[in-house]
Amino acid sequence: MAKEKMVKAITSMEEDFAQWYTDVVKKAELIDYSSVRGCMILRPSGYAIWENIQKELDARFKATGVENVYMPMFIPESLLQKEKDHVEGFAPEVAWVTHGGLEKLQERLCVRPTSETLFCDLYSNIVQSYRDLPKLYNQWCSVVRWEKTTRPFLRSMEFLWQEGHTAHATAEEAEERTIQMLNVYADFCEQVLAIPMIKGKKTDKEKFAGAHSTYTIEALMHDGKALQSGTSHNFGDGFAHAFDIQYTDKDNKLRYVHQTSWGMSTRIIGAIIMVHGDNSGLVLPPRIAPTQVVIVPIMQKKEGVLEKAAEIKERISSVARVVLDDSDKSPGWKFSEHEMRGVPVRVELGPRDIENDQAVLARRDTGEKITVSLDNIAEEVSRLLEAIQHDMLERAKKHRDAHTYTAVNMDEFAKILKETPGFIKAMWCGDEACELKIKEMTTATSRCMPFEQEEISDKCVCCGKPAKTMVYWGKAY
Repeated sequence: MAKEKMVKAITSMEEDFAQWYTDVVKKAELIDYSSVRGCMILRPSGYAIWENIQKELDARFKATGVENVYMPMFIPESLLQKEKDHVEGFAPEVAWVTHGGLEKLQERLCVRPTSETLFCDLYSNIVQSYRDLPKLYNQWCSVVRWEKTTRPFLRSMEFLWQEGHTAHATAEEAEERTIQMLNVYADFCEQVLAIPMIKGKKTDKEKFAGAHSTYTIEALMHDGKALQSGTSHNFGDGFAHAFDIQYTDKDNKLRYVHQTSWGMSTRIIGAIIMVHGDNSGLVLPPRIAPTQVVIVPIMQKKEGVLEKAAEIKERISSVARVVLDDSDKSPGWKFSEHEMRGVPVRVELGPRDIENDQAVLARRDTGEKITVSLDNIAEEVSRLLEAIQHDMLERAKKHRDAHTYTAVNMDEFAKILKETPGFIKAMWCGDEACELKIKEMTTATSRCMPFEQEEISDKCVCCGKPAKTMVYWGKAY
């Protein structure tokens, strides 16, 4: 008999983290490479994770009054040119359509890198009075950015995301909405993805092109690099002036609206992989896992085994997304396969288990096994999924906190980055020259100025001048 093909080993993350990541993405069948450079094919396993993210986030958005719309994928060049800073920020990444069929277009069309200008154009047409406000819109779509180097999920030429665009009567309402959506993202990441976030404001250098201010949630990956996981922007009334979005207030005076924009993309799937994954592959938090429980029958050809497994599947389906793997592969192969795919709980059920009215539950996150009675297997599975979700978040918090350091001068800063990568908390004078110098010397960038400020020292880590702002720094994806 030919030797059975087991799941291929993946490169260990200690040996080569970048290769480990690529191996996991490919071997867990999340994506495939397409014939277009830098564009990925989302396979069913990868797309199912995105569907769950979409479902969870969409419900949270709607609970705050947001409505979904869909905008065109093409933006006329003249419309894009209306907001100068915004255009300059995106110019290097824009893909242009110059021909329609065989005819050269009179005006080039940009394939949307983001849709601010389209929403502004719409708002300028549909907002007339204070009664028309606020406008709380979101769209789920894909965007195109002509990236030089690409990596699955983290940076691709086309990616899926949602982009919220809101218009408000006052600056206070816009700021409130900006922070509200940032909190929606942070809570979602913590409660559903089991990823703890640092919340804060971006420096002017790092803020979104054309924004008044940008807020971010930053996560720490297993290799000590940061990942910007979601952003929320307060546009003030800059776009409103550029696109003439005015409304008549209660006193019959013309006012400009204040706008926000906020987005999260398939990049967050990269975060799930790099925060929770291990050398056996994916480890998915139960709340986002497309399959939460897999039943692997042992000696399935023996009479009654598959029938009992199907009965157990029916019981568990009331509390979890469950599949029964009755394929003709060996149990060992199936174990490796479902571990690679990150399924949170495995149920092992064989003739002896059935005889003893029990089954074995194996945790994907720790490998721990427990024996439970078949009578209350649904309750046991439900309890275990909650425990895994909780424990994964706690482990991620511990890892982040253990890899968050403080530095009071550049020697300390550089030493930490070289020897123990992670977040570095350090004071900053507010001068962009220091921010640029830190990047030049260490390749670390400012991740955010956290809402929860600490005074590590009274001097800037770079120039030694007086400093009042504590910043999270780090190397990032």
